[in-house]
Amino acid sequence: MTEEQVIERLSFFARLFRVHEQHDVGMWYLYITILILSIIVYKLGFAKKLPILKSAIIYLFLAFGCTVLTFLAIFLPIAEGLVVAVLILSIYKIRLYYSKKNENNT
Repeated sequence: MTEEQVIERLSFFARLFRVHEQHDVGMWYLYITILILSIIVYKLGFAKKLPILKSAIIYLFLAFGCTVLTFLAIFLPIAEGLVVAVLILSIYKIRLYYSKKNENNT
């Protein structure tokens, strides 16, 4: 497989962060992007009020899981899927907020 074929197969964020040129820096950027998007998805969709130690454990496992996802995200659209999840959950939260606000006003 030639280098051009490999570059064509890279996901959008892997190409954006030039993982094929700057391996170390590009992978760190990809990891941080996936970690931030995962934290946002967790907060928007699944987070509950937990004690601080339980929250720390959850974020620790989330960070570990994002390491695995980073390696998959080189060729698979992991970060892109997380962006879509953030958008959908944001729309849901906004609609829920306005629905509750209208319910309280009537």
